[in-house]
Amino acid sequence: MCLLCDDEKAYQAYMDYLDAMERKGKVVDQDTAMNAVLDGLQAAAKANRDAPENDKTLSPFFCSPVNK
Repeated sequence: MCLLCDDEKAYQAYMDYLDAMERKGKVVDQDTAMNAVLDGLQAAAKANRDAPENDKTLSPFFCSPVNK
């Protein structure tokens, strides 16, 4: 089983990428397509992880030092 078939989101992104390239009339190497899709998924995961609303180290009970 391939790497993308196991992950539904990755598989859908791969198929969307291939469809988009086909509509542009480009012939896509499958390895290049897989790398592009995985890079995009990693970038999206990093952006989601780095979003302030997902930062679990912040707490409403965090007190900042008092400036004199």
